[in-house]
Formats: sequence, structure tokens, C-alpha cells
Amino acid sequence: MHLSPLAQRLLNLLTGTANDPTYWPDASRLSVGFVGLGGSPIPDGDGIPVPVRYALGEPARQVLVAPARELVGRLLEDGRRSDDPVLVVVAAGLAGMDAEVRARFAGERGPIAVAELDVLLGWDVERRSLFWEAVRPDGPPPPGLADWLGGLPGYPEFARTALETAAARVAAIQAGEIPYEAEKAFGSGEKAAIGRAVRLALRRDEPWLPGLLDTLVRGVAVAPTGAGTLPSQAVLFEIARAAEEHPTPEVVSALRAAGRATRHAGVPRQLARMLKRVEPALADRLEVAFRLPDGPVRQAVGEHTAVISADDEVELSWWHGDRKLKTVPVAVTREHPEEVGRLRELVKRTRQRATLVRALEAGCAGTSAPPYRLLEGHPITDRLIWEFEVSPGVWRAELGLTVPDVPVRLWHPARARAEEVRAWREVVRGEELRQPFKQAFREVYLLTPAEEASGVSSHRFAEQVVRYRRLRALFKERGWTSAFLGAWDGAELDGDARRVMAGGRWRARLSHHLYDEDHAITGEVGFDRLVEGGWRAAPLTDVPAPVFSEAMRDVDLFVAASGPSITARLQA
Repeated sequence: MHLSPLAQRLLNLLTGTANDPTYWPDASRLSVGFVGLGGSPIPDGDGIPVPVRYALGEPARQVLVAPARELVGRLLEDGRRSDDPVLVVVAAGLAGMDAEVRARFAGERGPIAVAELDVLLGWDVERRSLFWEAVRPDGPPPPGLADWLGGLPGYPEFARTALETAAARVAAIQAGEIPYEAEKAFGSGEKAAIGRAVRLALRRDEPWLPGLLDTLVRGVAVAPTGAGTLPSQAVLFEIARAAEEHPTPEVVSALRAAGRATRHAGVPRQLARMLKRVEPALADRLEVAFRLPDGPVRQAVGEHTAVISADDEVELSWWHGDRKLKTVPVAVTREHPEEVGRLRELVKRTRQRATLVRALEAGCAGTSAPPYRLLEGHPITDRLIWEFEVSPGVWRAELGLTVPDVPVRLWHPARARAEEVRAWREVVRGEELRQPFKQAFREVYLLTPAEEASGVSSHRFAEQVVRYRRLRALFKERGWTSAFLGAWDGAELDGDARRVMAGGRWRARLSHHLYDEDHAITGEVGFDRLVEGGWRAAPLTDVPAPVFSEAMRDVDLFVAASGPSITARLQA
């Protein structure tokens, strides 16, 4: 039986098959697609009308009641479609069938998924439709999704409750209070809901999250029975994917601990691959990466002192007065077990100090000042060159965070004159400073006249033959993403590698194509600017000098380090 034309149009808009434009998050496809039925302003959460051009008015809603009821009935009959309850909830809002739909899904979905649906059922149709557009499983999430979720009525509260419920459930499984079944810790729809909750909490860097995540991640990673299975591999990897998007030092530590604890042979390898992407991403979250310690840490524990040193190798040592002990004192283990555990965790986090260095290095290319003042007092700042805005538009470079109460940014040689760069190199050499990353002596790539004239692309490193698998490894190492190229069905022979920079406001692109099974050829380098939630190609002359220099520095590394060997060149 076919749907009526209006019901089919409604289905097409909700599934995206209508190919209508998206104005997310300002207006939903639903409102835009039915604009001809009549519109009115959409009330916000406080009842104040928001002047959105495409908004369904009450007469339009009345016209859609019958088609929406028809569609809800069809969706509930279609088992495949009913797997997407949010889609049904949107149509139910138009049909006035919230109670029926809620009763149907309450018996089919897990409690956490039902709790999320309860939040959605408290929204109007426009919010439901925007939520569905954002979380549809057949497309990537839109930029800024976690921030948007944080502004929805009731959703932050749901996120915390959902994670508390999930952590309590796995704790009960580990304690034997709930019978263990492999991969059955969470019911239908709960993985996706937990993933959204984790993303929101990580993005907001909620102070209550680390403890919950520690319990949840460890709890889903290991069976309580000694088996090599997991309570929920799906939720473990969903949390790892969320960490790639919104990393914190604590979630990295929790995932590493899960990799060590699990008995499943393949999970540690998969987590290790994912963590290789998480740690570079942490470098773009300066405000949370700054929590990683730099330099020695001393902590009194009873009559003893714990010292975490981080000169070459990170080490936790125990002292009694001036005497270094060989092991943890028995009295400390017996009387302060929680403090010993906390210090051991701090050692793991200190081993991530390279992440802090990457965060500072990434800050060189930033177009706005990260919260560098949080680093005041860290020894690492004394070895770096900083710029201070001493008057509007006038920046002065100093060694160390020495000028208080004014805007500050990291000095980058691409912003400086040649004589200034030479002078700072003499200072660093003369004082024998060991900078945490190459700053004064950093390679600089400036725009050439040919590139200025070319418009939106640079061919400086084009037409270079490189070893493809080595190139892919370098992409991951430097925080670039790309699809795997290949000659099999469904694969592409050419593509772009991309790196998001400058706090998410710029994106570099390197085109490349497969030459043969083992080699690729590089193409042009271009840059995109984030404009109204979308990426737009930008002229090279508009790209900030540090952003351009850092991207070209990466591409130079790709070409130099993945080029064919001398032997291969001679044979060619």
C-alpha cells in the first residue's frame, strides 16, 4: 500500500531523500519543505518567538495531522524504520501520537534510550526534527553538534543521568548483581544515546565525568567471569570515537587502562589505533591539555614523600627523608591505598606530556589566543617565546610569561621579520634553552609570488611520487585524515587529506592520487575557511601566515619522509 502524496513528502523530508537544502540548526528540512503550507515564528524554550523564516504555523500543522498519522502507522509496521525511533517521534509530534509511540518504544528500547526519547517528547516538532537531522545514522554529524545539544532543554541533565545509569549497571554486572552475558550490557538504542551523552560531557569538560568514565570504561572492557568476552564492545568503541572528537587527558587514561585490562585479543589493538588519533586531537583542546603536569611533582603521603620526575623517563619514586626507597612503603600501601592509586594514575598522565607539547605547538597556528594564562607557573613557559598585546594591535615578544593582565599568544616566526627571527635564535642558542618543541628554529614557509597569483591552490609540492602506506602513516601522525585509496570496487583512486587547524576555523587540504599499488602522487594544497557552519575554499592570500606555514611544513615532511628510496629512484 502506497503512502498518500503528503505522507510520502513528509517521509522524504525526514529521511533526506527529498534532497532539500539544510539550514541546520536555524530551521529544519521539515519546516523548509512545507513552507508553502504557511508559517509563523518558532517559539524558543522561554516562549519567545524566534524570527525564523521557515516555520510551520498552526494551519500547516493541522493539514499535516492526517498524513503524519498515516506515516507513523507505516513506520511502526516497517521493522527497519522503527529502528530509528527519533524519526518516528518527529512524525508523532505532528500526528498527536506521542503517548502511543512512547508506549511502543518503552517495551522495545533500553531504559537509557527510552529516557532520551522522554526528553525529545518534551520538545516541539521543530526541535525534534533538528535533533533527527543532527543524529541521523546515514550521515556525519554536523559541526558544533555537542555545543548545540548542550543548549537543548533537559539534554545536559539527561546526559549526566544516562552516564550515571550506565556506570551503575556495569558496576552491578562486575559485582555479580546482574547476570553476565557477553555484549548484552546495554539494550537497543542505548549505545547511540550513551555516545551522545559522552560527547556532550566531554565537550563541556564536566567535572563529574572522569570518575564516571573510569567506572564505565573499565566495566565494559572486561568480563567478570574471566572470559575473553566483553560486557559491551560497542559502547567501549563508541566512547573511544567520542574521545577522538572531544578528548581529555582523563578519557585517554581510562581507555589505556581498558586496553590493558581486557582479555579480548583484538580490542587492545583497535584501541591503540584509535588512541593514535585521540592524542593528536587533544592538542587542539588547549584548555584541557594544560591539565597535564610538566616537571617534577612532590606529594607528602604520611611520613613519606612521593616524587614524580619527568626529565627523560617518567618515574614514581618514594622517599623517607633524604633516602630513596626501592619500593612503595608497606605503611603507605596499607594506610593510603587511594592516594597510591591517584599517584600511579598521575604517572600515566605525565607520560602524556608529549600531548601538552603538541597542544602548545598547535597553538602557534591559532587565530585566537587559547587560555595560556592557565600555564602560569609551569616551568615549560620559561623556555618559550610569547607575544603580549601591550597596546591595541601592537605585540611585543618576551621570553616566558612575564607580562600580566594583557592578551598573550605564542610567538611564531612566520609572523616575524627575518632580523627578529635571527635575534631570537641567538637568544635561545646563547642561553642554551631546550625548547619543548622547535619554535625559534622552526622551519618557515611563506607565500610565494606564484602562489599569490594562483588563487586558491599551491603546487609547491605537487607531482611528487611517494610511498603510499608511509604517507598514510604520516597523515595519522600529524593529525590529517583521509580515505584509504585503492583499485577495488567502491574505492577511490584519488582524494584529499585534510587537517583542521586554528581552533577549527581553518582546514588544509592535500590532494593525492594512487599511481600504482604501492605509490601515490601528490597534488595541490588548498585551504578552507569555516563560514556559517560550512567549509568554503579561501584564497591563499587570506590564509593566516602561521596556518599556511604549519600546513606546508607538514606537506614538506610528507614528501620528504615518504619519497621512494635512493635504490628505487636509481632503478627507475
